Amino acid sequence: MALVIAIVSYLLNRFALQGLGAATIAILLGIILGNVYFKQPILFLGTAWSEKKLLEFSVMFLGATVTFQTIGKLGWSGVGFIILQMIATITFVLFVGKKLGFSHNITVLMASGNAVCGSSAIAAVEPVIGADTGEKRTSIAMVNLMGTILMLTLPLIGTWLFGSNDLLRGALIGGTEQSVGQVVASATMVNSETTTLATLFKIMRIILLVFVVLYFGTRHQKERKIETSPSDIKLKRQSFLPWYVMGFLVLCTLDTFVHFAPELSATAKFISGWCETIALAAIGLRLNLVEFVKAGKKLLIYGISTLLFQVILAFILISLLLK
Repeated sequence: MALVIAIVSYLLNRFALQGLGAATIAILLGIILGNVYFKQPILFLGTAWSEKKLLEFSVMFLGATVTFQTIGKLGWSGVGFIILQMIATITFVLFVGKKLGFSHNITVLMASGNAVCGSSAIAAVEPVIGADTGEKRTSIAMVNLMGTILMLTLPLIGTWLFGSNDLLRGALIGGTEQSVGQVVASATMVNSETTTLATLFKIMRIILLVFVVLYFGTRHQKERKIETSPSDIKLKRQSFLPWYVMGFLVLCTLDTFVHFAPELSATAKFISGWCETIALAAIGLRLNLVEFVKAGKKLLIYGISTLLFQVILAFILISLLLK
């Protein structure tokens, strides 16, 4: 189903809706069809696989189209922006969650999910703080809902704030969006250069996930008055560099020092683009708009306040560090 929508989107982009982009059409078409016609549970396993795995392949093959010179565009200012954005987001989400009366575990999961990489970060932090299934599901649902809002609005906000500056738009999207899929989907609505830069900012956040897990794990043990050291904290596989990030870095390194032939880079870009378009169609199919209505009022206040804080903070930091 995701593949069919991707092909239809490609044809629409080529013959009817030129300029909108096949990837953008795919996610919008997926949202419409997924909420109106294709809600059958039999589709869930396939769309879940397409969303996760194909997007990971897309990010990996993107490494064959960039070099360290491209990454160098981010500079130390870019690194500083990501670190400050993450620290401030974690601090704000913990503070607001406590004021609104949410459990400590939910605030920690919300903080890690919003600061780093959505559901993956929540899955990595959850075992080290002893959160239960209900707290995990609540956090994942809200992080994904807020990420969807950002995914659809950041391209417009970024262009409004920063004009045609791809670096600044990439920083806004890559520095605030929750999941890798949402980053790619949002940036694709702008252009390919913004997508590349936003992905680089996002990868930088993923690399820092292990430190977030260690921080919350150590903090949890201290609150329980258990003597521990970072080595005592069991880190899940998601806490380290995911395989597709490693693949991205390997291909990027090879392209920097070996210089891939133009045909090879073009092939990698083609594969990356199609994996991305199919994955975005799957994301659209899986986006349940009813969840927005079902979310509780207090939870929505929590999510929206976090969303606004992240965007405003990102704008301030980008203006100070990257302009």
